[in-house]
Amino acid sequence: MASIGTREPEHDHFWDLAEPHLASGRVVEGSMMGQQCLRTARTNGFVATVERATGRVVLKLPKARVAEMVEAGIGQAFAPAGKVFREWVSIAEIDEAGWNELLDESIEFVDGTS
Repeated sequence: MASIGTREPEHDHFWDLAEPHLASGRVVEGSMMGQQCLRTARTNGFVATVERATGRVVLKLPKARVAEMVEAGIGQAFAPAGKVFREWVSIAEIDEAGWNELLDESIEFVDGTS
């Protein structure tokens, strides 16, 4: 798989979890806001990245789902430079099962198939 740019070594866990999804062809590697990200293969829409400053996983989900996750304490609002992105959630800790579920949910949302 060709990599776009340089991956940060401290984000290896994110890329290890992403590898099976990259291999499946559902997502591709791209860039967003000057950093590496995952995009859907079908629509090339932004799906997930790692927040450079904190190392937190950031996923695009419906704003109601983001609000639900923030309310439940599962994630935080993603607000780079103080501007809240309502369809993005920042998550500190993510395990493989949780990652797979959230990434599938994000891909479906971004591709408009949910």
